[in-house]
Amino acid sequence: MSWNSFGRIFRFTTWGESHGPAIGVVVDGCPPGIALSEADIQPWLDKRRPGASRFTTQRREPDLVRILSGVFEGRTTGTPISLMIENVDQRSKDYSEVARAYRPGHADYAYDAKYGLRDHRGGGRSSARETAARVAAGAVARLVIPGVRVRAWVEAIGGDAVDVRAFDDPEIDRNPFFCPDARAAARWEGLVDAARKAGSSLGAVVACEATGVPAGWGAPIYAKLDAELAAACMGVNAVKGVEIGDGFAAAAATGEANADPMRTGADGPAFLANHAGGIAGGIATGQPIRLRVAFKPTSSILTPIDTVTREGENTAIATKGRHDPCVGIRGAPVIEAMVALVLADQALLHRAQCGGDTVG
Repeated sequence: MSWNSFGRIFRFTTWGESHGPAIGVVVDGCPPGIALSEADIQPWLDKRRPGASRFTTQRREPDLVRILSGVFEGRTTGTPISLMIENVDQRSKDYSEVARAYRPGHADYAYDAKYGLRDHRGGGRSSARETAARVAAGAVARLVIPGVRVRAWVEAIGGDAVDVRAFDDPEIDRNPFFCPDARAAARWEGLVDAARKAGSSLGAVVACEATGVPAGWGAPIYAKLDAELAAACMGVNAVKGVEIGDGFAAAAATGEANADPMRTGADGPAFLANHAGGIAGGIATGQPIRLRVAFKPTSSILTPIDTVTREGENTAIATKGRHDPCVGIRGAPVIEAMVALVLADQALLHRAQCGGDTVG
């Protein structure tokens, strides 16, 4: 299988399957001399870890990371950093029906059509399990851009959105939904519980903001910062849409309403709005970078859905096993990681072309 790598200078390659012995990632292009240990990576994996609440899959994985290479005496060496996470709670027998028939909405048929075979145990490489490796790589990326803060939260579940006037940053870490609105989080408990009991699932919207990104990162035309961010987020399992700044709402605005007016500031232009999401012409403006990501409902559900077998016979399938009733909940740490990975790569690209001490 090709295309398991992402990035240009700061590049990572994930490996492993949902029900294999382990998953992992190789991070290449990390500058040398950065302090790195498992303790720098584990807290981010703990945020994404399955089984942390009743609102996520009950697969029990500790997601303990091991650094296998690229670090000597506690610092990166400039050589490839290999990270491994063991799988300890697989139940492959739960997927016996999946071996016989395709799950609608999942990658089962598409993989079979492309490769002529597929790993039906939990979806193999198409499983959200793979994203743990991305979160581990993202933890390394954050160390390359220490002046940048990347923060993601769940903005809506099942169409029920937070009240932006009640946004409370610390609240994101106080509830199992990564929700900045305590009242919305309380409502979502009932929504997600009801979906699980009904054998169904819900979609979600994850928002992300990166602050501290200096003006100038990115590139025009074929390495636009917003294009790289969109590609990174669209490559996450179950993501079906990405908006930068106002996104689709900009199509309904006038030119003057969509503009980001500027006045003279102490250190360059002071922006009076941020409809562009902190990016203009593919290059960071120095404003907060803002994006929103749409996650579809989990495709593996207990409700029977019409499908076909590999032999072309009509049937129905109800997917057994342990699945997220709303995969977007654990998508917040993954989107954070992908944004951090893109920004680390862009920081190194900027330094390579324009010079300056812009990283670590």
